[in-house]
Amino acid sequence: MERSELKHPLTISDLARRTGVPPATLRSWEARYGFPRPTRMAGGHRRYGEPEVAAVLEVVRHRDGGLALEAAVRRVTTESARPRSIYAELRRWHPLMATQVLSKASLVALSRAIEDECCARAQEPLLFGCFQRDTFLRASRARWVELARTARAAVVFAESAVPAAPRPGAPIEVALPQKAALNREWAVVCDAPDLPACLAAVERPGQDGVADALRRFDAVWTVDPRVVRDASRVAATLADEYRPGWRPAGLALPEDEPPSASADLRRASDLMNRTMGYLDSVR
Repeated sequence: MERSELKHPLTISDLARRTGVPPATLRSWEARYGFPRPTRMAGGHRRYGEPEVAAVLEVVRHRDGGLALEAAVRRVTTESARPRSIYAELRRWHPLMATQVLSKASLVALSRAIEDECCARAQEPLLFGCFQRDTFLRASRARWVELARTARAAVVFAESAVPAAPRPGAPIEVALPQKAALNREWAVVCDAPDLPACLAAVERPGQDGVADALRRFDAVWTVDPRVVRDASRVAATLADEYRPGWRPAGLALPEDEPPSASADLRRASDLMNRTMGYLDSVR
């Protein structure tokens, strides 16, 4: 048994029995508010400890006292505990993911590959993209307009003074505050049952004098359905914070727990990771 299992011995069913909150409701809270926050085992299964039991019971107590769910969760959780970074949350929830140092040029190539496959094959995906600055978003806007036409929703994050007003068939723009962690991040998330894919990266500090295409990022990418779903949930939580009400009417975010990647898929991903490292080194 892993040491983390000793500290977090409870499954989501255990947590439901201890608190009286059904598993489906706990998953819904996690998707919408990032609460309760599980520890992920190597196989992707959720595990919880006694602090999560106490926190859920406290939310239930506030709800019984008449407080709205969102306010109850906010009261129980500290501001610092809320997700701030897609990359950081994936590394925390899935510590065995392989990381690579890639240039921006390599990230562009990998991002466009994901976008092209998503546009060609994915059926009604939920899409998220992090572009750092508004100038980078404008350079990719035509691509994301095409992606948004067939997506359930396509959400783009960038530091922007005035995000565009939402309209059907167009990307939903989320303006980032100046101090938001996502201002240093690059991400493409395609949450679709038939084509899950995710790339998340954080820019390394101290690159003010480096040419734009040569900037270096610590990056993770995956086609593991569970990891992609976690990235999608974090991105949706951040969009809720930075642009409340962004969700189109009738949009239901996925709450099911997809299967983890097969052994064959993990081997193929390992080979692709090694290939990306070689390709980036010869640029």
